[in-house]
Amino acid sequence: MSLLSSTASRAAGPSTFGRVAQLQKTVLSKTLPAEVASFQQSRNKGTVPSQAGYLVKRKQQSERKVKRTKVAMYRPLPPAQKTHPLLKAEVQNPVQLPKLEQDSLTSSEIVGQAAAFDLPTNDPLRVFGLPKNPLLEFRLLHKPFSVVRQVTKDTVELLEKAKDLPSSQTRLVMTGKAGTGKSYLLFQAIEHCAKNEWLVVYIPRAINLVNNTSPYTYDIRTQTYLQPAYSFQTLQRMLTANAELLSKIPLVEDIVLDADGSKRAAEGNRVIKKGTPLSQVIEVIIKEREKSRNVAAAPIFLEAVMKTLERQKQYPVLLAVDDIQALYIRKSAYKDPHFQAIKPYHLSLPRLLLEYASGIRSFQRGAFLSAVSTSAVQYPMPVELVDAIRTSLPAESPDVVRQKTIAEVTAAYAPRDKALVRYAEGLKALSMPEKFTLEEAASAYEVWKGQGTVRGNHYDEVFLAKYTESAGNPKDFIWKGLLASTDVA
Repeated sequence: MSLLSSTASRAAGPSTFGRVAQLQKTVLSKTLPAEVASFQQSRNKGTVPSQAGYLVKRKQQSERKVKRTKVAMYRPLPPAQKTHPLLKAEVQNPVQLPKLEQDSLTSSEIVGQAAAFDLPTNDPLRVFGLPKNPLLEFRLLHKPFSVVRQVTKDTVELLEKAKDLPSSQTRLVMTGKAGTGKSYLLFQAIEHCAKNEWLVVYIPRAINLVNNTSPYTYDIRTQTYLQPAYSFQTLQRMLTANAELLSKIPLVEDIVLDADGSKRAAEGNRVIKKGTPLSQVIEVIIKEREKSRNVAAAPIFLEAVMKTLERQKQYPVLLAVDDIQALYIRKSAYKDPHFQAIKPYHLSLPRLLLEYASGIRSFQRGAFLSAVSTSAVQYPMPVELVDAIRTSLPAESPDVVRQKTIAEVTAAYAPRDKALVRYAEGLKALSMPEKFTLEEAASAYEVWKGQGTVRGNHYDEVFLAKYTESAGNPKDFIWKGLLASTDVA
């Protein structure tokens, strides 16, 4: 349209535009019902006319997709969740597994065989909890088990030597690729210690100490951020798992509860006398929580209990930590009042664990065991911990080659934190085998099949195929081999 014609149309006034609009309505009123009717008819037949718009076609396709996905696939419950006696009869001829007893892991005959965990109500694994992936496996299985490997026997022998030595001389960190069984080796060590009169303190998910999932408060005396809720949970679980042993260990120092903001000023100072059994000391804070739901003094109690365990010589102490690499990150998810990230060693519980890991604090008898997790991508291996691992392994070790590559790439750009270097000093790496042996894989396969979790008639060909597909990696053999590509209950 030219400028002259557009000017003329504007000069025509509203009457001209009104006639044009009326004409358009007349045309649409005659043609639109027919088109709508044809579209409705085609939609009822399940087809969309080519003249339909993109949004209409997309809606039609999504409706058909919803109809297809509404039909869910039925899968029976795994044997571990079938509690009714009639349902338990479904498992035919289950595999009879030996239990992990007091001295079973020191025998060479059990290496390569599967052994069941005996988990009473006060067992450390049941009380302190488990990492996520092993917990899912335990829920699928009728009875939790693990495969005893040569590295299990070696670790138990180290613990037997360490039970009469200071824990500063036995500080191990389990390393290896993802899925090689580091957490399971930690389970086996914990079970051995629990059945041989060790005091066990287990932190299954150290990531929860630095990911801002627990309340915290600043303590001006120690200039650290206390974590009262997690400290209380740790004390409560320590008492449940070690009640008999803690009742025989007396407190070495008085605990003075004064009015400093975390105690009750109205009642004045309260003193828990030296010589009080540790079980009664922990019961004080438990009763305080039941009475007033106040756990502000829990870090004070935890510090007093740990000091007592350091000085006593009656029982060896095992301090086990999983996901330990999370404690060596530069910044935690916690924030200070200025919204600056708090360093892990400025938090009370991570600092406590790091002091035992570095040998700054030590038990008179005992050991410190830990494991790294390479599957937690939010918390990768810090350079300071990589350096400590490299120096403690033989030069030809596969872990050293892998960690050396990481360190060489990052060394030129990542400065070391002097505090973290000190906290990683002296840690000795315990390298995990990268794959199952055929005997170990066969033991695991027989248990998963014998407990009814993996269904169907699977023979040697299936076993060898899954072992080859997973390259012998224990986790991949179970999750990507047996559970992902076979019929699972």
